[in-house]
Amino acid sequence: MPEVVDAATIRSRKRFARRQWARRWLAWRRVVALLLLFALIGGTVWLFYFSGVLAVKDVEVEGTRTLAAAEVREVAAVPSGLPLARVDLDAIRARVEALAVVSDAQVTRTWPDRVLIDVDERVPIAVIEIGGRIRGMDEEGVVFREYPKPPPDLPQVRTSSDTRSDALREAALVVEALPAEISRRVDHVEVATIDQISLVLRDGKNVVWGSAEESEAKAEVLAGLLRHPARTYDVSVPGQPTTTG
Repeated sequence: MPEVVDAATIRSRKRFARRQWARRWLAWRRVVALLLLFALIGGTVWLFYFSGVLAVKDVEVEGTRTLAAAEVREVAAVPSGLPLARVDLDAIRARVEALAVVSDAQVTRTWPDRVLIDVDERVPIAVIEIGGRIRGMDEEGVVFREYPKPPPDLPQVRTSSDTRSDALREAALVVEALPAEISRRVDHVEVATIDQISLVLRDGKNVVWGSAEESEAKAEVLAGLLRHPARTYDVSVPGQPTTTG
């Protein structure tokens, strides 16, 4: 005799079946979600690191004044066609900063397909003759670019063959500290050691400067002394200046 099932039992069985299906779907939903997540991560990694969609197509150079952008690109040697995410920015920056005229370089990715190189060139504050060549010197005493003849607006720094790089840095600090009214009167700066620096003025007068310490005070004292005729002005100790001649 067939089983007689009342309506309440039928509803109960349906609810049970729905709960069973919901539990199964919950388990499968987690699996599907994980598979989709792995697929998304894998696709993203492939897109950024292995595909040619986001590969280097152009190198932009900014900030150059004396350098040609093509010269920077050549030295930078950015690999064209390499996925942008895999480009070694530090290596590119190191190659560009190896150029004598470059004091600093910033290399960044510009999505989707460009590398930007922003160059900060050294600015000459004086010129120095080395081996018969006129070279520019920046505020850190770094010698870089070459000139066919000394620019009239830059003071000259003269050294001996055994002058050390630390003395050049000290001389650069002195030149940088000179106010315009004194700098215009300077023919050249003579450097022996870090604390033996002198200014030779255009009229042949000599200024014993010493080291770069207290350069602002020395410049202020010298401005007052130059009102009085003399052949030599010694401001190496600005609190006790002397004149001779």
